[in-house]
Amino acid sequence: MKLKTLVLSALLGAILHAAKFAMSGLPNIEPVTLLLLCYALAFGFPCAFSAAAVFILLEGLLYGFNLWWVSYCYIWPLWLGVVFLLRKNRAASVWAAAAGGFGLLFGALCALPYFAGGPAMALSYWVSGIPFDLLHCVGNFVLTLLLLKPLLRLFERVKRS
Repeated sequence: MKLKTLVLSALLGAILHAAKFAMSGLPNIEPVTLLLLCYALAFGFPCAFSAAAVFILLEGLLYGFNLWWVSYCYIWPLWLGVVFLLRKNRAASVWAAAAGGFGLLFGALCALPYFAGGPAMALSYWVSGIPFDLLHCVGNFVLTLLLLKPLLRLFERVKRS
């Protein structure tokens, strides 16, 4: 990876972390899903995966490397895999639906490491978070629908300069 791409990835990862922290007062409303989508479409997947890795590491350093953190190690690469599969699409409504669906499934995906405590623990973890998953779904949908096009234009401009 070129130094310029490495520096950009680190910066984008730090932006992910800062943006999530800035919006942490809102229940399960986060810009990470949208920003990773934009990073992948504007800067390419190697840059987006590297930015996600920086973000995951920063989250662990700030909040602790606990069981929840394990889920971040596969959830964000999984989201980038979905983006890769749909990468040819440029319709904001399709991306908003995908981001909303991802937000709805987030709790179920986060529950997977809790199977270490047994299926009942994983199920209770997931079910107790369903109201937050609904908020996550709506938040991802609205943020993506409203901000995808302007952010892509901004990042394309940044890429050209």
